[in-house]
This record gives sequence, structure tokens and C-alpha cells, in this order.
Amino acid sequence: MSMSIRNQFPGTVTAVTVGEAMASVKVRLAGGQDITAAITTEAVKDLGLAEGLAIKALVKSTEVALATGPVEGISIRNQIAGTVADVTTGGAMGSVKVTVEGGELTAAITKDAVEALGLASGTSVVALIKSTEVSLAAA
Repeated sequence: MSMSIRNQFPGTVTAVTVGEAMASVKVRLAGGQDITAAITTEAVKDLGLAEGLAIKALVKSTEVALATGPVEGISIRNQIAGTVADVTTGGAMGSVKVTVEGGELTAAITKDAVEALGLASGTSVVALIKSTEVSLAAA
């Protein structure tokens, strides 16, 4: 199945913590980074999620924020370091491709943010992704 979601990362489930309605699923990506997905308990059951299971982590490019370095004092747990590979801007928005260990991700951010952060090919960045914005799919 083809999808419009640009960011699709292969990984392996490393931990599942199930609550009454929601669950926290930790995933080790192919590049070695760890991310967390907050999904429903029903989704955990439907996907049969358990430690060691191969999955794909999916993140829409509009749900990726960028910073020019690690961010402390923030609730966003998923911070993936990388290097800007390409920047395309239009009248209001920009698309930033970031090379990370094991692949590439795309962030859709405002043109103003691209300019304010001085983003260009070669710039070091950290992609910030809320755990509630990470979806999981069978590999």
C-alpha cells in the first residue's frame, strides 16, 4: 500500500507498557535510535505488539519540528539528531529533508522557521516528534 506519510522507519519493538486505554511502545529504529509511540491499548492488541516484533514507525512530515540542537526541559521525548540534506521553500511553507542514522526524514515547517533557524544543506538539527504523533504498522 502506498501512503502519503513521508516518514516510515523500520524498527523493532523493545518494550510495551499497557494502560487502561493507552499504551506506550518503545521502538528501536534500524538506525539505532529509540523512539516512543503512544497508541491505544486496542491498537496494541490488534497489531499483536510485543518485544522483538518488527514494525514500521510512521510520522507525518507536518508533525516533525526541528531544532538546531538537543532540547531540554520539554515534554517531547523523541529527539533524533541529523543533518539537513535539502531545503525547499515556497511562499509560506518549507520542506526540509534530514539525513539521520539509517535513513532520511522530512519535516514540513514554515518558511519563516527555515529562515530563522538558518537551515541549509549541512546544518545539524534535531527532529522533535511527540509520541502521540507516532503511528505503528505491521512490517
